[in-house]
Amino acid sequence: MSKNEFALAFNEVLEEKQLSKDVIIGAIESAMVSAYRRAVNASTAQHVEAKIDPETGKVMVFAEKEVVEDIIEPKTEVLLEEARKVNPDAQPGDMVIVESTPADFGRVAAQTARQVIQQRIREAERSNQMQYFERQVGEIISGIVQATNAQSTTVGLDMKAEGTLPANQRIPGERFKVHDRVRAVVLEVKDGPRGPQIILSRAHRNFLRRLLENEVPEIYHGVVEIRAISREPGARAKVAVSATQAGVDPVGACVGIKGVRIQAIVKELHDEKIDIIQWDQDPVVYISKAISPARVSGVYLSEADGNRTATVVVGEDQLSLAIGRDGQNARLAAKLTGWRIDIKSLSEAAADAIQKLGSDPDLAELLPAAVESLPAVEEILAKKADDRPVTPEEYTVLGQFVDRVERRVVQRQEAAAIIEDEKTASARAEIPAAAFEMPLDQAGIKEHVFNILVEAGYDTVGSLLLAMKLDSNKVLGLPGIGPKAIQNIEESLAAIQFPEPTPPAEPVAEPVAEAESQPEAVSAEAAPADAVPAEPVAAPAEEVAVAEKQAPAKKEAKKRVEETEDDEHKDGVSLDELFAMKPEIFQSTNEDEDEESKDKKKGKKGKKKGVALEFDEELGEVVARKKHKRGDEFDTGEDW
Repeated sequence: MSKNEFALAFNEVLEEKQLSKDVIIGAIESAMVSAYRRAVNASTAQHVEAKIDPETGKVMVFAEKEVVEDIIEPKTEVLLEEARKVNPDAQPGDMVIVESTPADFGRVAAQTARQVIQQRIREAERSNQMQYFERQVGEIISGIVQATNAQSTTVGLDMKAEGTLPANQRIPGERFKVHDRVRAVVLEVKDGPRGPQIILSRAHRNFLRRLLENEVPEIYHGVVEIRAISREPGARAKVAVSATQAGVDPVGACVGIKGVRIQAIVKELHDEKIDIIQWDQDPVVYISKAISPARVSGVYLSEADGNRTATVVVGEDQLSLAIGRDGQNARLAAKLTGWRIDIKSLSEAAADAIQKLGSDPDLAELLPAAVESLPAVEEILAKKADDRPVTPEEYTVLGQFVDRVERRVVQRQEAAAIIEDEKTASARAEIPAAAFEMPLDQAGIKEHVFNILVEAGYDTVGSLLLAMKLDSNKVLGLPGIGPKAIQNIEESLAAIQFPEPTPPAEPVAEPVAEAESQPEAVSAEAAPADAVPAEPVAAPAEEVAVAEKQAPAKKEAKKRVEETEDDEHKDGVSLDELFAMKPEIFQSTNEDEDEESKDKKKGKKGKKKGVALEFDEELGEVVARKKHKRGDEFDTGEDW
C-alpha cells in the first residue's frame, strides 16, 4: 500500500468510526503485537511493542532480548554487536529492546491482525457511546424508529447507538411506525456485552419536565420553577410552578398566549391533559389549587400519628369533579402535594361533624354555638336525604357548621401534639446523652428480643429508654414481645451504668501583673513616638507580695502626681516640654537635698508631696523627680 493509499484509508476509518487518531493507532499497534506473538510463537512474558507510521503504514516491531555472544534462540537472544547499536553500554546478560520485525511481516500481520483491529475499534466505539449517553441521562434525545413490536421499540440514535423504548415506558394508545422520528428522555444506561443498553422513556415525569423547559423560556432560565409533577401518562398530568421573581405569572408563562406553549406539549404527549397550578407555601391553599378544576369549600389538615391527612370539603355539585374519573384527580392531587387527601361532600362532612359532637362531650362544651345550630343542620340533612330542594342559604349554614367543628378539632390536635412534644422533650432530658450514642447490642438484652427491637427501629439504648418512659405498652405491643421480654428489657436497662458527663473545663485566666508591681512608667500618650515598649517581665513571688502590700501607697502617690500636674502649668513648664525631656535615672544620696526639695514643695500652695522640679546643672535642664517614702529613705529612681 502506498503512502497516499494508507493515509486515505486511515482517515476514512477515523471519520466513519468517529474515533480519535490515538485510539485507532493504539488498536493497530496492539494488533501488530498480537500478530508478532502468533507469527514467532513468542512468550507472553516477553516485552513486545509495535510502532506504526500513520503516513506510510510501515510497521516496526521491537522485542526485549538478552544480550549473548552466541545465539541459540533467536526469539529471545541478540548478539552483542547488534545490541550495542541500540545501547553502546550493553554487556552480555543485559536485556535490551531491539527491532525484531519479521520478513514480509506486513502481509502476515494484515491476515492475522484484521480481527483484532476490528474488535479493538468496536470496543473503543462502545466506550465512547457509553460515556456520551451517560452524560445524556435525564435529557431528551431524538431518534428514528428501526423496529417496533408489542414488547418494545428499537430507536436508532446518534453515534450508531440503539435505544430501547419498553412498552411500559410508552404513552398508552400511541403507535409507532418504522422510520418515524421519536423524542424520549434517557432513563438509564447500562453496560452490556454487545455495547451500552440505553433505556428510553416517554411516560416518565421527567419527560414532561424537559418538554416544559424546551417550550417555556422562563423555566429554562430559572424565572419560573417547577415545584412538583404528578402524571398518569396519556390521561392527565398536574404541574405545580412558582415564580422566582416578583411580577411574573408562572401559570401564564407556561400556558402561553392562547395556550400555544402548552398545546405543543399536549400534542407531543398524545393529547394528554395538563393542569398547571401555582405552588403555595401554605398547604391549605396548595391543596385547594391542586384539586382544581373543582371549587373547594374548606381544607382541614391532620398530622396525627405521623400520617399527613387533608380533609377536603366540596359542594355537592363539585364532588364528582374533585374526585375525577376513577379517582384520577384526587390521586394526582395527592401525589402532587404529598398529603393523603380525603374528599367529602358538604352534607357528608356535616353528618361527620354531628357525630363528632355527639361522641365527644368536651368538644361539644367548646362549641356552644355549633350545638345550638344542631337542630337546623339536622333538618337540612333530612331534606337532603328526602331529595327535597335545599336553598343556597341552607348550604351556607352547613358550611359554617362544618367549619366551626373541623377547625376546633384541628386546634385540639395541634394542642395535643404540642403537649406530646413537651412530654417527649422532658423524658429525653432525664436520659443521659451517652445513652443515645450507645448501641443496643451493649445492653445485654436476649438475642431474639434484641432482633425484634432492632427491626422496630430501636437501635440505641437511648431510643429504647425513651420509648419505655413514654409508653411501655408500645414496646409490649411489638410482635414477639411479651411480659417476660419486657422484664428482661427493664432489668437490662436498669443494670447499665452510664459514664458521668465530664464538666467543661473552665478557662484559666493568666495572671496579669498589676501596674503597681512594675516601676511607674511614662503614660502612652506622653511617651516619645520612637519609644519601644519594654516587654513585661514576670516578677518573683516575693516581689509580687511586697507590691500588693505597697499598692495603696502607690495609688495615693499616683493621685498626688495627677493633682500636681495642674499646678505645674502655673510654674511655666508645660507638660509637652516636661515629657519631651530625655528619660534618665537619677539616684539621690544626699538627705539634705531631699529635705530642701521637700520644703520647696511645702512652700507652694496647693501642691502635694510626690513630685519636685529641679534644675540639673550637669544636664542644663529642668527635671521632675518623683519620690516615694519607704521607711526613712526616699526613692527617686524615675524621671518624669
